[in-house]
Amino acid sequence: MAADSMAAALVVVEEFCEERIPPDLRDRVRLEARRRGNAITIVERRVPWNPDFGPDWTSSDVAQLRLDSLSETWTLHWKRADGRWYASEEPPPTRDVAALLAEIDTDRNGVFWG
Repeated sequence: MAADSMAAALVVVEEFCEERIPPDLRDRVRLEARRRGNAITIVERRVPWNPDFGPDWTSSDVAQLRLDSLSETWTLHWKRADGRWYASEEPPPTRDVAALLAEIDTDRNGVFWG
């Protein structure tokens, strides 16, 4: 069952990433969903701002959604400047990935988009 939850959630997160960036900006910035184990990480990618640093796009972690395979609920996590992930207090664990994406989108505490 957890595999089904993960697959369904990944589709929803990928759609969120696609819709968040306007089409006319996608050649300069994009959002990607990366799955690893029971987590989906949303990553912002940007074109190189300085050619002296090479052709590679930069990557910044935005948020992480983690699946508890026993309860099949998702939790939302944000990354501090120290590079560690911390659980968000709101919303509480949920089976509704859209609720977590709504929290990322509104970013009431400024921890996802700055």
